[in-house]
Amino acid sequence: MSTTRLPIKVEPYRLAAGDEHLEGAMSLDDMVRLREEAGKQQGDADVRLEFGQDAQGRHFIEGWVKATLDLACKRCLEPMPIAIESHFLLGMVSDDAMAANLPNAYEPVVVENEQLNLQLMLEDELILSLPQVVYHDEADCAVSPDQLSSGVLPETSGQPAASPFEVLRTLKNKH
Repeated sequence: MSTTRLPIKVEPYRLAAGDEHLEGAMSLDDMVRLREEAGKQQGDADVRLEFGQDAQGRHFIEGWVKATLDLACKRCLEPMPIAIESHFLLGMVSDDAMAANLPNAYEPVVVENEQLNLQLMLEDELILSLPQVVYHDEADCAVSPDQLSSGVLPETSGQPAASPFEVLRTLKNKH
């Protein structure tokens, strides 16, 4: 766990030209969209970013982000810690046309005015890595298995159900 704080914004083309890397922490508290998606979070995400150029001259960012998020159990709605990890490879682009021409190995990241907002980029990666459904183990959940049951199914009589056409025929004969 790194104590170095990452800057909010960087000049990614300059970093890629020098094959630089950044390693540090980014606060989860300031990630508004993550809060909307997963609730208020505390602590930091641990981040490692490597900037470079591939053989075709495309600028890229290869990154890893790890964080422990408190997500609500879908049964009892109590928070539970979930470890989130993401590895990503981003191709730097300035517009949609450049993004369309990126090879499939890269996900596009738009760089505007030579600046990249690292916080927004990392927030995107964390949101994309969220599990769809989170549950405690049944033994650890505040909701018991009995509370999850919606009742007992009625027993069938063993006789096949009446044909819907038979029901219609009896209705027709009443008139």
